[in-house]
Amino acid sequence: MLPADWIEHRRTDREPVGWICPDGEGFRVFDLLGRERTAEPVDWLDAEEMLDDLGIGYLADQWILRLSDGRERPVRIAETSPHGIVVLADEYGAASAVGADPDRFELPFPATDELRPR
Repeated sequence: MLPADWIEHRRTDREPVGWICPDGEGFRVFDLLGRERTAEPVDWLDAEEMLDDLGIGYLADQWILRLSDGRERPVRIAETSPHGIVVLADEYGAASAVGADPDRFELPFPATDELRPR
C-alpha cells in the first residue's frame, strides 16, 4: 500500500515516474518499484529532477528474481503499481515472444531485495 504522504511525480507527458516524500526540511525520492533513490533528503527541485532523469527505461531491462528455494530466474517487469509488481520469466527473451506464456510472479510493493537489476 502506498504511504499517504507520498506525492506522485509525472513527466511532462503525464507518465508517472515515481514519488516524492516529505522528510523534515527536505524530500526523499522513490522510483516506480517503491525503492528509495536518495541517501538523504534533497530539495524539491532536485527530487523532481532525479525522477525525471531516472524515467521509466529501467523497467524495460532484464531483472533477476530470487525464488523462495534460492534459485534465480531472469525476468521482465510487466506491471508495477502500489498494489503490487508483476514480473514474467524471461529466459532467452521468452517474455516478449509472440504466443509465449511465461511464468508469472506477483510481488509485493515496494519491491524487496528478491528482485534486483541484472
